[in-house]
Amino acid sequence: MNIAITGGAGFLGSRLARVLLAAGEMAADGAPGQPVGQVTLADLGPAPPDLAADPRVRSVVGDLAEPPGAGPDGVAASPAGRAVAGADVIFHLAAAVSGECEADFDLGIRANLTAGYRLLEAARALGTCPVLVFASSLAVFGRLPGQPLPDVITDTTLPTPLTSYGTQKFMLEQLVADYTRKGFIRGRSVRLMTVSVRPGRPNKAASGFLSGIIREPLAGIRAACPVAPETEVALSSPARTVEGLLRAAGAATAEWGPRTGLNLPSVTTTVGGMVRALGEVAGADVAGLVDWVPDPQIQAMVATWPGRIAAARAAGLGLHPDPDFPAIIRAYLSEQNPGPA
Repeated sequence: MNIAITGGAGFLGSRLARVLLAAGEMAADGAPGQPVGQVTLADLGPAPPDLAADPRVRSVVGDLAEPPGAGPDGVAASPAGRAVAGADVIFHLAAAVSGECEADFDLGIRANLTAGYRLLEAARALGTCPVLVFASSLAVFGRLPGQPLPDVITDTTLPTPLTSYGTQKFMLEQLVADYTRKGFIRGRSVRLMTVSVRPGRPNKAASGFLSGIIREPLAGIRAACPVAPETEVALSSPARTVEGLLRAAGAATAEWGPRTGLNLPSVTTTVGGMVRALGEVAGADVAGLVDWVPDPQIQAMVATWPGRIAAARAAGLGLHPDPDFPAIIRAYLSEQNPGPA
């Protein structure tokens, strides 16, 4: 089994790769698990050292949005073509994040829409109809003036994105669906919830504070929360998110169901509830390191995102949300401070 992961040097991509390599096998489209022969990590930078040291890992460094060259081998020689060469399963996780896309429209179009199109064309050129799992986003939903969202988002709720990022994700969902209809790929678009707690450094996502207000205080660093405590959010742990991506790839076509995007399970809480959970797990002094510093621009963006998600299709595939947000914090702490082997 050959697997390609775009965004493979990033947080989710590298985590997915480590899970696959540790398992040693993977199931795709309802077939029994097959040994993992190669994992290609495609990104703007090289694979993390621990992954690069694994003989099963191949690294492709390049911009997926670059057009193919001339001639019959142009697509195969492009970064997108090299990324998917020989792949049986493709996970498309690479993207510019929400804050970047709002600040730089052209960057978002190139990194999200153009790169996604190039990747789909490269997958089509393989002629093998690979399984392709696309990491879409909760941001495809927005509270559109004059067309309010229902109180609970379901798998059949009409996407109404109100950010460039959400619009680009929904447009690529539609391309994945059409390439699937045409028989070029076996596509599955999975709408990720906000992933928390992400380790490492802050990124430029508008949702980045939803990890920062937990991660930084746990490290003894003050963190600013830019939205009101009563703001509702839908969250998923990194482990549950990777579990959803793998289940999407493994589901048989008939089991997967409609070509439309699937909502992953989530925990619904408020930002204030997140900070209270932090206090419950780590103590009041740690929770006290969160400063409430309103940012009208981020508040306006986050306020358009729904906080209550019904993931019936995901439940039918055996996927379930984290128990609660304190459990997510405890899992993060366990991963950051593993006990003795």
